[in-house]
Amino acid sequence: MNSYKIIEHEYDVVVLGAGGAGLRAAVGLSEAGLKTACISKVFPTRSHTSAAQGGISAALGNMGEDDWRWHMYDTVKGSDWLGDQDCIEYLCKEAPRAVLELERYGVPFSRTKDGKIYQRPFGGMTKNYGNETVQRTCAAADRTGHAILHTMYGQALKHNTEFFIEYFALDLLMKNGECKGLIAWNLNDGTIHRFRAHITIIATGGYGKTYYSSTSAHTCTGDGNAMVLRAGLPLQDMEFVQFHPTGIYGHGTLISEGVRGEGGYLLNSKGERFMERYAPKAKDLASRDVVSRSIALEINEGRGVGKEKDHVHLHLNHLDPKVIEERLPGISESSRLFADVDVTKEPIPVVPTVHYNMGGIPTNYKAEVMTVNGSEKIVPGIMAIGEAACVSVHGANRLGSNSLIDLVVFGRAAAKRAAELVKPGTPHEKISNSETDKCLERFEKLRNSNGDNRTADLRLEMQKTMQSKCAVFRTEKTLKEGVEEIRKPYEGMESISVKDKSLIFNTDLVETLEFDNLIRQAIVTLDSAYERKESRGAHAREDHPKRDDNNFMKHTLSWCEGSKTKISYRDVHRSTLSNDVQYFPPQERVY
Repeated sequence: MNSYKIIEHEYDVVVLGAGGAGLRAAVGLSEAGLKTACISKVFPTRSHTSAAQGGISAALGNMGEDDWRWHMYDTVKGSDWLGDQDCIEYLCKEAPRAVLELERYGVPFSRTKDGKIYQRPFGGMTKNYGNETVQRTCAAADRTGHAILHTMYGQALKHNTEFFIEYFALDLLMKNGECKGLIAWNLNDGTIHRFRAHITIIATGGYGKTYYSSTSAHTCTGDGNAMVLRAGLPLQDMEFVQFHPTGIYGHGTLISEGVRGEGGYLLNSKGERFMERYAPKAKDLASRDVVSRSIALEINEGRGVGKEKDHVHLHLNHLDPKVIEERLPGISESSRLFADVDVTKEPIPVVPTVHYNMGGIPTNYKAEVMTVNGSEKIVPGIMAIGEAACVSVHGANRLGSNSLIDLVVFGRAAAKRAAELVKPGTPHEKISNSETDKCLERFEKLRNSNGDNRTADLRLEMQKTMQSKCAVFRTEKTLKEGVEEIRKPYEGMESISVKDKSLIFNTDLVETLEFDNLIRQAIVTLDSAYERKESRGAHAREDHPKRDDNNFMKHTLSWCEGSKTKISYRDVHRSTLSNDVQYFPPQERVY
């Protein structure tokens, strides 16, 4: 029996995470009359959605002809045919409605001269099935995520969502294979809380901090993913990690694809627009994995810029300063702060940087979590949305501006499905103390650890291994070394040191819990990458340079118990939801 006094809560639905996905779900749930709690380890408007710059994709057709089917084709192609086409159809068909809903909620989009939502071109976005570029990315200057996040937080408050802010979720409460809620630690007063819910929606974001150089905030530790692994459920497609082509050199801060959408371009040390070699049609607006690999090749072949020849230049100094001021004000500020660059006069030094995780918790297009034992099976009581989930609409590579639309479309879908499944005020099943005690055992063990290993040292060892062994280009040798090396920081947890034993704002313990979450995801990422003997999307194997549709057009599933993993696979969905669009068969992916 644990020694903590447990504070009890009962809700129809609990949303874990208060970023764009979590808030959109919370608004929909509260609108439907469900008693809803939203739990977040940071203040909601500090969630990482606020860092999303360039925009949100939807075939509105405000800047010329467009069609959701073209958006679907681009997304399937961008995914390197690993995306589930039924889910992609749902995303692209629902996208215009979802964006117009955001407009009605009050998102302050930039406008055209006739008052419509402004849309800019983005990488991999075309019309007529790849024949022409299209302006599909709806933008609020270059602070679109920030605008959406603040608007949705206001809407959630308006609809009486109850917030539990600066609560750290520890583990899911599972009973007979069903999720019954979760246990959380209140950082403000040190109390432990048991949230019982008919449905728990995980919206905890990505796990970018497994890597050393990342555009992710320090809070992006994939807490929900790790909770799912500890509950004995699998994660999907963890080998697919997106490197954004343009992180500020030496710092990692994101420079939005919107810069290239507005006419910015990349140059090497010879002054060449090198993307013309790698993507003759799309050039600087090819998909992110293509641009990242192209930059890496330029650097590897000695055409990088700077003293170490280890980055390239992004130019927007040829653009009208008024355009920069109106459409890219955040980029201008970030470049000045973190690179000491005046973008109207000089180029920005950039290099590919870890940006997004395509992998996550496997779900269907209704946001219900799936596990696979021969066939796909819904796990009762649990949903996942946003970067924490793997729907899979992004497959092996996400197109820019498809992340924000993923958040709002599937946040809305989760709320809709929960409203169908849960009758407001339905009584809760009894939960025994043994389930709660199991969740708290790990917490108590880490809190009372008195070993010799500092959390910061183990985390750095993990991040350096991931950065060097599971990077833009991968080989059998580097991945095998990574598989072995990544176990060392995990084993180091047996003698980890947590010096602060208190329960109130114990950042030492928070970082240790976050590292425990990260290292599990690092292990399954490397193991999944080692087992995929092909190149597809963001997973580029130099020893297997071709895509292998015969053997690997399938999703990787990975279970983790301790440092031991089990790898299995499930088929990619090759059918569509309706007769409105046909299945897009695999083809060579060129830009």
